[in-house]
Amino acid sequence: MARDPNSGRPPARAPRGDAPRPKPRPSKPNGDRPSGSSGKPYRANADARPNRSDDDRREAKRGPARPHHKSASSDKRASDDRNPRGPKRHGDRGPARRPDTRRDRNQDRKPARSDNRNQDRDQPKPDSPPKPSGLLARHLALLTTEAVIRDRLSLDRALPQLLTDTHFAALDARDKAFARLLAMTVLRRHADLERVVGQFLEKPLAADAIRIRLILLAGAAELTILTVAPHAAISNAVELTRLSPKTAHFDRLANAILRRVSERGAQLLADMSDPASNIPPWMIAGWQQAYGEESAARIAEASLSEAALDLTLKDPATAEKWAGELEAIILPTGTLRRAAGGRIENLPGYDAGAWWVQDAGAALPAQILAPTSGERVLDLCAAPGGKTAQLVSRGADVTAVDMSLDRMQRLSTNLERLSLDAHTASSDATTWRGGEPFDRILIDAPCSATGTIRRHPDILHLKREGDTRHLIDVQNRLLRNAATQLRPGGTLVYCTCTLEPAECEERIEAFLANPGARHVTYARKPITPDEVGGQTGWITPAGDLRTFPYDLPREEPGLSGLDGFYAARLIRTS
Repeated sequence: MARDPNSGRPPARAPRGDAPRPKPRPSKPNGDRPSGSSGKPYRANADARPNRSDDDRREAKRGPARPHHKSASSDKRASDDRNPRGPKRHGDRGPARRPDTRRDRNQDRKPARSDNRNQDRDQPKPDSPPKPSGLLARHLALLTTEAVIRDRLSLDRALPQLLTDTHFAALDARDKAFARLLAMTVLRRHADLERVVGQFLEKPLAADAIRIRLILLAGAAELTILTVAPHAAISNAVELTRLSPKTAHFDRLANAILRRVSERGAQLLADMSDPASNIPPWMIAGWQQAYGEESAARIAEASLSEAALDLTLKDPATAEKWAGELEAIILPTGTLRRAAGGRIENLPGYDAGAWWVQDAGAALPAQILAPTSGERVLDLCAAPGGKTAQLVSRGADVTAVDMSLDRMQRLSTNLERLSLDAHTASSDATTWRGGEPFDRILIDAPCSATGTIRRHPDILHLKREGDTRHLIDVQNRLLRNAATQLRPGGTLVYCTCTLEPAECEERIEAFLANPGARHVTYARKPITPDEVGGQTGWITPAGDLRTFPYDLPREEPGLSGLDGFYAARLIRTS
């Protein structure tokens, strides 16, 4: 049999008709692969489908077909096209096939797969080439939302951890702020954005396709809520899909869907938006039961708005001065308020320690406790220290207790910047004992924090209905531990930043009925409107404080609302 003079092999049989295509290898299960029996990548529906046939898609994925028999010069050109080190045709997106010869196969052998096959995140490697800042900021936002939704980390924990990466740490303050804003917007309007994107999908994405879903939601958020230029939002979203092999095959889908969102998404969001749908059903049901359907709807709507920047002054007498320098307004409660945005450290008065960041609602419990100079005050669950700073600035001798070492470090750092001093203890506040009785005690109890969704939208994804049972137990133990550490005639203020009555009024009623110690009794001392800026609507019939996220409405955009807070003031009667 005659052999090929170039390879020494028998000549290949000439194909009859079209050359048969090799069967594609079965794909491995992929968390971001679309559901369905076909296993094909998702396509947009008729309104959003890219102009690409199934054959084109398979051809691009497989790469150029291998010739059966060509001349030596043709074989060399084909080998060059297939060799990653050789010339590559413009537009060839398919993976290169293996070279013909054994020597070339050894040279081009792929490196061994990493043993860490279960790692889902594509965290940037220290030696990877830097990405454009716009893409890097969006990658940071993507990983942050993924850490919240998939890994159940709080936003305030996930973002600092990611910023330890050298590439993310190199972002300027503006890009970091944008990444945080984008992540918070996706977390806050998750259900609304899902409905908008869903209008352009032929069928839903698989339940475990978290990464591509979040890329689409972030792109939709940029286009419909943050009003980012369409070309920037869409191109960066497409590039995000290409950063991970789990989502690379969705690049054309992302492009097609987001182009339709840029054209029709804003109007769809306005027509389809339902604030209550972004709130967990158990949470909205609890609000309806406690406050009525109308108030629950107002709470839901206000909770989805971005919170303003509130500042508490170390010296309230300087309010007019700092309001002018900070371009802020003075709220009835004495808090300074300005629109959110910008770097906190660059604002006038920061380096001088003239103020600290604290929501107007969070500032009320310390005002209600109202210690005088020289009084011994116990601040339980004190970190990160806003209320501690209020108490110290009034001249009180404060002992701050919190079991979190990291948060207590933040408290100490904040007090140092403000040139304020307090005794601190990193300990469990439910068991800590301070020796001599205190004149006043403030308990800022751990809670479900449903009154702070404006500032912490990750609560919508992290809290579960059953969490309340554990929190109630902690709250009861805090009250009983404090009960015997207050001198007779002393004042105790119990506060939470939740809207759930079981963690608020019900805890006070239970404590008044049974303080947990013999011969110890407490009674309510009603709070008056004059103590909270004249806001009569914030005082409950029992004389407690209750604020809602929709309170303090203003015409200026971005300056309305405050955290939903509860506080009760008690006096030890024996």
